[in-house]
Amino acid sequence: MSVDGLKSALPEFAKDIKLNLGSLVTTSSLSGQQLWGTLLACAAATRSARVIAEIGAEAAVVLSPEAFRAAKAAAAIMAMNNVYYRSTHLIGDETYTTMPARLRMTVIGNPGVDKTDFELWCLAVSAINGCGRCLESHESVLRKSGMPREQIQEAIRIAAVVNAVAAVLESEAALAAT
Repeated sequence: MSVDGLKSALPEFAKDIKLNLGSLVTTSSLSGQQLWGTLLACAAATRSARVIAEIGAEAAVVLSPEAFRAAKAAAAIMAMNNVYYRSTHLIGDETYTTMPARLRMTVIGNPGVDKTDFELWCLAVSAINGCGRCLESHESVLRKSGMPREQIQEAIRIAAVVNAVAAVLESEAALAAT
């Protein structure tokens, strides 16, 4: 199981997705931990069993157990936070933004890995989940930590490509079952 396995599973009509996936993995300016943590967190955010298994197997070889756990934690905490903060934003009543969330989020303060890496993974998951408020927050933290915009953009590209891989493979599986 691997990224190559995902690439080979993509149909011809998704050639652009296949090429993008390959180039993200081979030309990344992110550290190995940043790259594979982003890939794993994004895979988890797609909820695609196949994408999670393929990327997870390769990420387990590259990431330390702590980083592997933290990438999964980023996907988990953002699954909650993205719904909450996107909703309070979309309601349009600013009063909700002043109310305490009353949701446990301690993993954000102590993720078990470099905080910048964890923030990057949270940003990428937030891109998949479509939470503008979380994207703004995590991007701001990353910029204040000195991360260049190009690397932040790369994490967003990873999110876009991994999400597309999952969408194509899941739709093809559903069509094959009919």
